[in-house]
Amino acid sequence: MVCISAVMATTVIAGLCLPASAQIVIPSTSGGAQIQQNDLQALQNRIQRQQFQQQQQQYRAQDRVIVQQPPPVVPQVRPSCQTQIIGSTAVSTCR
Repeated sequence: MVCISAVMATTVIAGLCLPASAQIVIPSTSGGAQIQQNDLQALQNRIQRQQFQQQQQQYRAQDRVIVQQPPPVVPQVRPSCQTQIIGSTAVSTCR
C-alpha cells in the first residue's frame, strides 16, 4: 500500500511538471494501480529529457540576447613629419 501511494504521488508530481499537452496518463488495471519498474523508469527518463530540453531552450534564449557594447577606443597615431629645406629642395622626413 505504501509503495502504491509513493508511485501515485510520483505520478501526480510528474504530471504537474509536464505541460498539458505532454501529460502521461497511466491506466489503472482491475487489480489496482500497479506500475511496472520499466514504466516508472520510462516516465522518469521522459521527465528528465523534457527538463533538459527546457533548460537548453532557456540557455538559447539567453544566448540570443544581444548586449550593445561601446565601440573600442583606439588611439590614433599621427605621423610626425618634418620638412627641411636643403638648398632649393624641400625634403620631408616622417617617422
